[in-house]
Amino acid sequence: MNLIIQNIELILLFFGIALLYSSVGFGGGSSYLAILTLFGIEFRTLRAISLLCNITVVSNGSFQFYRQGFLKFKKVVPLVLFSIPMAYFGGRIPIQEEIFFIILGFALLLAALLMWIQKSLQMSSVSMNTETWWFNGLIGGSIGFLSGLVGIGGGIFLSPVLYLLKWDEAKVISATASFFILVNSISGLAGQASSPEFQIDLLLALTLMASVALGGLIGTYVGTKRFKAVTVRRATAILVAYVGVRILIKYIG
Repeated sequence: MNLIIQNIELILLFFGIALLYSSVGFGGGSSYLAILTLFGIEFRTLRAISLLCNITVVSNGSFQFYRQGFLKFKKVVPLVLFSIPMAYFGGRIPIQEEIFFIILGFALLLAALLMWIQKSLQMSSVSMNTETWWFNGLIGGSIGFLSGLVGIGGGIFLSPVLYLLKWDEAKVISATASFFILVNSISGLAGQASSPEFQIDLLLALTLMASVALGGLIGTYVGTKRFKAVTVRRATAILVAYVGVRILIKYIG
């Protein structure tokens, strides 16, 4: 009970993030990292908690997309086949605190930019052959490595890229991003756990997982009726960009 009282603000923020992100098919990893950073949580614990919360949220989302027939495994397999080992490798790499936060800062700024312009990307006219294994494997592997390194699922990077490439219809892209987040989060977490430097505050992690589980359930079933996807993305883009700038000022400035 003391743990809940001491971290009530953090718990409520995680609940809200899960509710909003799940309403558009994401897990919330970038914002979990952003909030944990603002709260001064030890950096070796940040990535593991973020990935555990991601897994909690997108497990249900991926299952719902699968039930509705939006997961096209023939197209998804090349993405995750290369992203899974790369996310594991990224999660396993030992990294100094200063270097980690510099990479995280730039990654958050990139994520914020992609979230902000995603609507424009949906209306783009780029036309490429996205059916080839090597092309999808290159996309999945690159995003998977970055995701494992910083501790997110990668959906916020993957989704805008797939929209830009006219990869498929919106629901299929959301389903793909959700599943991509799930497998990369599991793989990245496995990579972290295999590292000698791995550590986690298990009680805090379980408390936050319970919070995002509730938020994710509500967001999946109700959120889409109350929140416009573009509003959610741009609101979270502002938060993510703000934290990214603060991190870079602290570790570069």
